[in-house]
Amino acid sequence: QVQLVESGGGPVQAGDSLRLSCLVSGRTFNTYAMGWFRQAPGKEREYVAAMSWKGGNTYYADSVKGRFAISKDNAKNMLYLQMNSLKPEDTAVYYCAAVNQPRYDYADYKWYDSWGQGTQVTVSS
Repeated sequence: QVQLVESGGGPVQAGDSLRLSCLVSGRTFNTYAMGWFRQAPGKEREYVAAMSWKGGNTYYADSVKGRFAISKDNAKNMLYLQMNSLKPEDTAVYYCAAVNQPRYDYADYKWYDSWGQGTQVTVSS
């Protein structure tokens, strides 16, 4: 499995941008996909974006499509989430996660094997 450490969260105003980073270490050779999820207080963990680790295909939840962009830098073992036009409803703890099996549903958190500790994003109006 891999170890994941997120960074880059913080308080911002509505309309601002923020970039989250996730450092990936460990057994990355069997990582098939990575994703970003978020969880607001009292709510279930929600899928935000995902990408195949080797191929680079990207996928987004409808709520963030056109505003967020997931990307990676394999040389640095980094995963990113660029968040633009932030809204108060984007407020949550954001987690990066990795899938270490060849069959998965990228939008279902139950398929992910490794998780970071999370980084708080707070968007005020």
